[in-house]
Amino acid sequence: MLHTLPDPSAPSTGATRSADRSLVSLAGRWYFPIAFVARLPFAMMVVGVLTLVVAARDSVALGGVNSASVGIGAAVFGPLVGAAADRFGQRRVLVPVGLVNAALLGLFPLVVTGPAPDLAVLATAFCIGASAPQVAPMSRTRLVAIIRQRMAPARREQVTSGTMAYESAADETVFIIGPFLVGILASAIAPWVAVAGASLLTFVFVTAFALHPTGRLAVGTREDRPSAPARELLRPRLVVVVVGILGVGLFFGSTLTSLTAFMETHGEPAQAGLLYGLMGIGSAGLALGSAAFPRGFALGWRWLVFGVVLLGGAVAFSQAGSVLAVGVVLAVMGIGIGPTLVAQYSLGSDRAPIGRSATTMTILGSAVIVGQSVAAAVTGDVAEHHGAAVAMLLPALAAAVVVLAAVVDLLLSRRAAA
Repeated sequence: MLHTLPDPSAPSTGATRSADRSLVSLAGRWYFPIAFVARLPFAMMVVGVLTLVVAARDSVALGGVNSASVGIGAAVFGPLVGAAADRFGQRRVLVPVGLVNAALLGLFPLVVTGPAPDLAVLATAFCIGASAPQVAPMSRTRLVAIIRQRMAPARREQVTSGTMAYESAADETVFIIGPFLVGILASAIAPWVAVAGASLLTFVFVTAFALHPTGRLAVGTREDRPSAPARELLRPRLVVVVVGILGVGLFFGSTLTSLTAFMETHGEPAQAGLLYGLMGIGSAGLALGSAAFPRGFALGWRWLVFGVVLLGGAVAFSQAGSVLAVGVVLAVMGIGIGPTLVAQYSLGSDRAPIGRSATTMTILGSAVIVGQSVAAAVTGDVAEHHGAAVAMLLPALAAAVVVLAAVVDLLLSRRAAA
């Protein structure tokens, strides 16, 4: 295990050269492609389960409940996985968790399409969420550890900001690409292929991510200080970030499920993921561009401004009546999502208690998927009983949660500064 890394402030030539290297060089050129693909199955799980159950059991409501079961499993066990990684190291946790998750994803199509009762399907979906590998938060933890331990102090703030922008853009991109892939595979081949594909990706890339040399840096996130008590995770300024990112998850779930119901009225429910992918165009670009925002445009204000853009797009989405109009509105909504996620994850990283970085990032990642799953269940039920038009109102409510949390965050920050 790698316990002590070179101190960038040390006068040795080797340490100085290490402190001047880029993050890509320090992490390794294969790290970022592996980490990107390894988080794709997490983004495909909820949508893949929803699509497969709707296709196999002919019920949007049942599909929504199963996707909610995935989210509940992730919410209950995700933070425990992060806490275990903080204590035992990422390799020891990710390898077994990833293998179990890959096996469950491979088993799920057989359970859904077979004679198993709905309760067995729900239980399997819950176990899929419970065993979900927390690649995104663990990637953030690794990169922050590299920045803090191997880079010169003068570079850390700027590189951390750019890293959080990249990581949020990567998350946003996979949460768009995931449903997009599910839509393509479900339309072109069969709905079960998307879940089987997620199983294969988990087996190969999550294992590769776990075994990457940077996995040894997990111990370094604790630095030389004892971990903060768990109650520090309940500080209001951190809780409000969790609520805000939960709102983003609610937005994802309500948008995709209401879009699925909308496309079902047009006879093409499996293509909802393809249309949903339009949201990633502006989202990923602006998320990556967040690193170029001036320092005076503080994270809290970015969250509020782009949250308002998201809310405006969600209101327009509720009024769209054609496939073309929905596609245009989805592209506009993407402008608000990327920078909002960047701001939220950056604030979460800044406010993480000492020694609980992976736990904090896992809680934030779990908040996205539990919000997505719960919203999918509620929206699916609304769509089935009240129609797609009513279900399309729910993304605006989710966006309102994002905006209200941003306002509370600014008030708390002002009080803390005072």
